[in-house]
Amino acid sequence: MPLGCVPGVAAAVALVLCAYGVERAAESSAAAPVPARNTAAHTAPRPPIVPREVWVGDARREQPPPRYDDKVIAVFVHHTDSPNDYDCAEAPAQIRNLYEGQTSARDWDDIGYNFLVDRCGTIYEGRAGGPGRPVTGAHTLGFNHRTTGIAALGTFTAGVPVPPAMERAIAELAAWKLGMSGTDPRSDVRLVSSNGGSRYAVGATAMLPALAGHSDGFMTSCPGAALQARLPRIREMAAELQDRRPDAERRQEQQEKAQAENSRIAGAAR
Repeated sequence: MPLGCVPGVAAAVALVLCAYGVERAAESSAAAPVPARNTAAHTAPRPPIVPREVWVGDARREQPPPRYDDKVIAVFVHHTDSPNDYDCAEAPAQIRNLYEGQTSARDWDDIGYNFLVDRCGTIYEGRAGGPGRPVTGAHTLGFNHRTTGIAALGTFTAGVPVPPAMERAIAELAAWKLGMSGTDPRSDVRLVSSNGGSRYAVGATAMLPALAGHSDGFMTSCPGAALQARLPRIREMAAELQDRRPDAERRQEQQEKAQAENSRIAGAAR
């Protein structure tokens, strides 16, 4: 069942899901990271994460056991297409509405997103299975394997400011999850599409950013133009949290090495 961005304040039965692009997590695909940039292990600390028990409350329903991949090599960022003027204390209720809309109105087995982040920078566990494990999500049609889905609570279309605390929390979460597989948040990775409803045919290999927007894998406006435009900075923040060199410094080092190698070759040829 496709889903992309979900309003979080309407009653569960009347919930209208705003974009397509999320599917049940029973897909089968293979993916392998591209050794672009530095593939040495760089880890980041786990940020504080509010457990799902805080928001699910009595809305909990029976569901099958979680499904897992071998690791996470990419992150897809979403927005929930819901109002931005909420009080952060209301975030658990908004997440519960999302959950009820997906599990009741759509008859999904769980919320599709692995994590959700509110405008104050609080990170919430979404889909069940354990925040530290590579849980197969249901957030990006065709690319739910070896990825994790992070949803920003709100609507971030063109001109809407993205709260700095939210950006920072997304970067911290991405740095931690990608660090477990040694993936540089600024790199590109190979993912294999498992659904032709994505931007890629079934079985096609896609080169996508390790920290991508929903629209990179599916035809949608999610995560909104404003949040999509902030992804380069979020990638840099995540890389810094993994103790990686800034892009400019890394490029300069590569250029110096190339110049030294060219000089060595030229000298040997004399």
